Amino acid sequence: MPTTPAGRIHSLDVIRGIAVMGIFSVNVVGMAMIESAYFNPPDYGFDGLGDRIMWAANFVLVDGKFRSLFSILFGASMVLVLERGIASGKKPWQVHFPRMIVLLLFGLAHFYFLWWGDILANYALVGMIAFAFWRLPVRLLLLASALSLSLMYVPMVVIGVQQVTAQPADPAINEGEEGLFEAEVVGIRAKEIADAKAAHATPAAHFRSVVGGPEVFRPFQSVPRYGLETLGLMLLGMAGYKSGFLTGAWSRRRYRQVATVLVGASLLWFGLACWRILADDFGPTFQAWGTLFMFPMHPFSAMGYAALATLAFGGGGALADRLAAVGRAAFTNYLGATLIGALLFFGFGFGLYGELSRGEAWLIVPVVWTVMLLWSKWWLDRYRYGPLEWAWRCLARWKWEPMRKPRAAEPAVA
Repeated sequence: MPTTPAGRIHSLDVIRGIAVMGIFSVNVVGMAMIESAYFNPPDYGFDGLGDRIMWAANFVLVDGKFRSLFSILFGASMVLVLERGIASGKKPWQVHFPRMIVLLLFGLAHFYFLWWGDILANYALVGMIAFAFWRLPVRLLLLASALSLSLMYVPMVVIGVQQVTAQPADPAINEGEEGLFEAEVVGIRAKEIADAKAAHATPAAHFRSVVGGPEVFRPFQSVPRYGLETLGLMLLGMAGYKSGFLTGAWSRRRYRQVATVLVGASLLWFGLACWRILADDFGPTFQAWGTLFMFPMHPFSAMGYAALATLAFGGGGALADRLAAVGRAAFTNYLGATLIGALLFFGFGFGLYGELSRGEAWLIVPVVWTVMLLWSKWWLDRYRYGPLEWAWRCLARWKWEPMRKPRAAEPAVA
């Protein structure tokens, strides 16, 4: 299998790079406008055709799929790191838990000072649980993954079916009452936007709004809320690593079969859901078709994307090398994207929070992708790790790690 410097597995880095870039495609909406608009587009910034086009493209191709892929890769990398730790003479827990504790601290800082959409704290907390499974063989990992995901997804599908089959509400409401209701909603939305803008004045203002609000413990509440999904995806990643699927060890024929079936099914399923939602204009069944019925397909979409990426970039090349560099610095790129968002949307920067529609906010995405592709390889040609990867490594090991690569020996002059 192709490897990158320091024995890294090329396919894992490439897929991780694609995943972290894909995540920003949807995260930018959550950074640019009120949180409810991230989950219910008509709540804000959804008036133009471009807004609907970008929502549809993200819904069908990106949303939930790359986050799932990132979670799968986290599980795969967990096994890889533990194996290398054992090879160096360390006990697995000595390697794993310091890494998770430091990651949790990064995630909490990310959540409390910058953005509500942090996933690092959830990864750290669930990663501590996933440690109990990492030695299992592939079949048992797949079984445990299926059980964990089923416990999360089956109730969601049941609720979705109930919503779709429920009788519509009685529309017996007079025009005066309807007008009062709409005015009340507009007033609530205006206050929500004003409060959100005030919270985005500075990181300190964001911190005060979070610790003084009802979701001060949100990073920890993420475990009972959706920890079963994260755990199931991490276990799937462990199985994908141990089976060779995520390391590029399978034949191209098998990757082609997986990509054709899973990506094809994903496009059909999410395309159908997108059509239903737009036809109903985000009506009463939106939660079912936009969320509850979609989650169970995310792991299949993610594995299909992994197979497709392996097919496309398994042979290497200039673009594959740049994607691999983005993946090697995924931690820095993930948090770096939020820092760019803070500069663009916070009051101390350009103050664009709440000023852009969904389509306008997405125009930032290709620019950030370009930055990721350019800086990551340039940096890693000169340094061993991404900046935050290096900090994570140093803090977890509690020792100063060398950062700069040794310079090549200069040729002797005759």
